[in-house]
Amino acid sequence: MEERLRKQLEFALEIDKEKNILRQTHLSGHGRRENDAEHAWHMAIMAYLLREYANEEVDIAKVMLMCLIHDIVEIDAGDTYAYDEENLKTQKAREDAAKERIFSILPQDQKEELTALFDEFEAYETAEAKYAHSLDNLQPLMLNDSNDGGDWVEHGVRAEQIYGRQRKTKIGSEKLFEVTDQIIKKHIERGTIRE
Repeated sequence: MEERLRKQLEFALEIDKEKNILRQTHLSGHGRRENDAEHAWHMAIMAYLLREYANEEVDIAKVMLMCLIHDIVEIDAGDTYAYDEENLKTQKAREDAAKERIFSILPQDQKEELTALFDEFEAYETAEAKYAHSLDNLQPLMLNDSNDGGDWVEHGVRAEQIYGRQRKTKIGSEKLFEVTDQIIKKHIERGTIRE
């Protein structure tokens, strides 16, 4: 087998490990915990379906690929819960090391391409990155809403923490932020999100 194809297939097998990384979010309807691969797939489909609500014109193929690769680093770095202030302090260092190891499996040109795409997502500056982040915020919020806010209750999450994260949704999509705002307010009223 030629070296380029061998590396590509090795990477394809390596990223299968993303299916083993469990998130704090549960599947809809009080299901089991979601894994990173399911989260990425769900975000990518949502990106395509909801693209008309992006604040700016986006290259939707680029957004979908961002969604699909953004958590590959968690194979090594592990999932960092959005409201875990202690682990958030070391997240970037852990993810940078993972990015280097995992993307280095690929042929050099593809390593550079995916690394640049990952870095663009993390930088949160382009229209594509902003829109992809809005989906990264909305997707778990939707699942948590479908589970009566159980994950927020379990972790004692406060409204200010959720709004702190969801305000960034507005940068990528004003319309999707309106949806998140309605969901948050509903759960504050119910008492599943503490004020």
